[in-house]
Amino acid sequence: MSVVPAQVLPDGARSAPGAGPAAAELAPAARLWPSLAAVYRAQLSRARVARIPLLFVATFQSIGIAVMMRGVVDNGFEARSVVAGSSVLVVAFVALNLLAQYFGQLRAGGGLDHYATLPVPPAAVVLGAAAAYASFTVPGTLVTAVFGCVLFGLPLSNLWVLLAVVPLAGAALSGLGAALGLLAPRPELATLLGQLGMSAALLLGVLPADRMPEIVRLARDLLPSTYGVEAYARTFGAHPDWAVVLADLGVCAGVGVVSLAVAAWAYRRAAVR
Repeated sequence: MSVVPAQVLPDGARSAPGAGPAAAELAPAARLWPSLAAVYRAQLSRARVARIPLLFVATFQSIGIAVMMRGVVDNGFEARSVVAGSSVLVVAFVALNLLAQYFGQLRAGGGLDHYATLPVPPAAVVLGAAAAYASFTVPGTLVTAVFGCVLFGLPLSNLWVLLAVVPLAGAALSGLGAALGLLAPRPELATLLGQLGMSAALLLGVLPADRMPEIVRLARDLLPSTYGVEAYARTFGAHPDWAVVLADLGVCAGVGVVSLAVAAWAYRRAAVR
């Protein structure tokens, strides 16, 4: 039997018989912000077809409520609650109601499987969809606020506060709506929960707080959009307390972080099933 030196053997022949090919290196994980921007653009282009009916329904509903309340309240403190509540209601209609329906249908139709195959973090999917839906609320909120101020004779000087109220209240309500849609076992139940949440935002946000029973006021304090309504309503005064306004906006921001984190957890839970 002849012996061949190892130096003259090919490289593949030197490895052990049972050794397999070397594992390929995985690509680096996608970062949050580029993934978020990609999901946001995709969702924005998808929802663009329904933008006009969406804006019309949300805005017409809120303006109709403001007109209806005109015959019930006077032009004092109660009018501030009505205008601020009807303006934020546009955000609740889209961010809470429609987002719950969207994620409920996405889960039932297997759409989460598509997102699960993409190398994007779960938070990017939730945040991107929430931001896209909330973007459509800005024109309707501004139109409702201007109409309400003119209707009740309130000043328009602090209308710019809505630029902070809309994204912060929208984040809190979007996270809640996404979590409801992802945790609901059936899309019909997700739609029902979204409708109930929007009804709560309507009743607890638009109606003046001093006319509510004490137990209803406690429920009002648990609703995230309440603090956005309070922040905007306080700016109608002659000398707004900006520290309290910032505190209300801070509560909105904190609730938004928590609700979006819960929605991201619910997305992970639903995607692996």
